Amino acid sequence: MIFLGPLFQIVQTHYQARINHFPLIELIFYSLDKTILYLLIFMVLRWLWQLLRHKPIHWRREVKVMIFTVYILMLLFLTVFRGIYFPWQIQWHLHRPLSQINLTPLVQTLKLTQGRSPLDFFYNSLGNIFWFLPFGIGAPILSAKHRSFWTITLAGIILSVSIEIMQFLLYTGVSDIDDVIFNTLGTMIGYMIYALGHHWLKAK
Repeated sequence: MIFLGPLFQIVQTHYQARINHFPLIELIFYSLDKTILYLLIFMVLRWLWQLLRHKPIHWRREVKVMIFTVYILMLLFLTVFRGIYFPWQIQWHLHRPLSQINLTPLVQTLKLTQGRSPLDFFYNSLGNIFWFLPFGIGAPILSAKHRSFWTITLAGIILSVSIEIMQFLLYTGVSDIDDVIFNTLGTMIGYMIYALGHHWLKAK
């Protein structure tokens, strides 16, 4: 880790033996550390591009872009680029059999209800919904021209399917249709939250 190494070592020393799912905590730390690095790179390049084009920087919008970028980076690092810090560390697994992709809806999710830990079930279902709530909220805020319910839902589906394909090709996760279903549901709920908030602000 570049930024959070000392903090992670403290957490690891005091809590690793107490938390059953500590690898998840470790994954979050590594993902957040990578997010900080690539957010800095992205924002510096973005601002340089705007300066070169002599475009004014609207800081209110930049804050929105920054928050949404943090979300997208965290999402990708938690799902697709686990264990990958730099682009040259990417290894493709192009010869995996397609039979390793689960295309039968809800079978694996129902199996998790009979597992040893209820956390696995809740993380797979509610976790996948939760992780796409910000997309349903943030995408219409940033895209004034393309903010209809079905446009944002389709964008959420495309993002979710892209993640599943990349997980399959990089061997960094299980490609499961259930993830797409729950991600889509999360996007739709997120959009409803955005729509309610937008309506409330207009009514004030």
